[in-house]
Amino acid sequence: MQEPDRLKGSMPPVATPIRNGNIDYGAYAGLVEFQVAEGSHGILVNGTTSEPSTLTMAERNRLVDIAIKTAAGRVPVVAATGSQSLAETEELTAHAIKAGADALLIVTPYYIRPPQRGLVEYYLKLAANHDTPWMIYHIPGRAGVSMSLDSMKEIRDKSANFVGMKHAVNDLGFVTECFAALGDDFKVFVGLEELSFPMMTIGACGLMNAVGNLRPDVLAEMCEAVWNSDLRKGRELHQRLLEINQSVFFDTNPIPMKYMMKKLGLIPTNEHRLPMSPATPDLERRLDGVLERAGLLREGTAA
Repeated sequence: MQEPDRLKGSMPPVATPIRNGNIDYGAYAGLVEFQVAEGSHGILVNGTTSEPSTLTMAERNRLVDIAIKTAAGRVPVVAATGSQSLAETEELTAHAIKAGADALLIVTPYYIRPPQRGLVEYYLKLAANHDTPWMIYHIPGRAGVSMSLDSMKEIRDKSANFVGMKHAVNDLGFVTECFAALGDDFKVFVGLEELSFPMMTIGACGLMNAVGNLRPDVLAEMCEAVWNSDLRKGRELHQRLLEINQSVFFDTNPIPMKYMMKKLGLIPTNEHRLPMSPATPDLERRLDGVLERAGLLREGTAA
């Protein structure tokens, strides 16, 4: 199952349902099943939308186990195994590999703000321990550090199983530079909703977007439209998702997403762990309007 060619399309970062302070693992398995049924090309476990920094390592590992068991080989499972600590990342990565993850997504170590030489050594040390396809999660807005093109090139030259990145930066130019320097087979997953369609048209292989928790089918259709060179359809789908894409950033992700998931009956509660906090009443009303205009609210929708 560890074939880089399978890593493409819409692979939403599945949210983590929490009830009374504890992870609702049954609800999580249901969300994985929902993604498969709705046509997602894969799933991402412990991405930003999953709130991994509020989870213990044991909880993160169990989510990986449940996702792989539930997906049962029907779609690839990418495990996000990064932390600010090398030791923690090594442990999370080893567990995901043993569990059978199809690929790894490893965020740049956050808070530390390391130099580029440290990032290169960090990733190469991790990669030396396995041959599973792995990608860098590039999200400087949260991590506080960016990867340079030279660093990416050095890692690519020295790690045969370094296959791509999730790019959560408003920078199409850097993506084009990556393809020029690293090859057209370098896999770029879009991590910012507003760039989904534009970035795919310049060569991104897929999406890892929070809105996939609400409309997996539309995101999968958009990917397939680009693959089929039906740019008109892709653009129409992108426009259809415009306000939902924008709503992700009405507050810190996944606060808006979890409220909308609860409203649609996808999760039982929109609970978070501190310091995250549920949507305010004003935000709830604003998000209700988004869902209504998107045609997602139906009779019988959860209150």
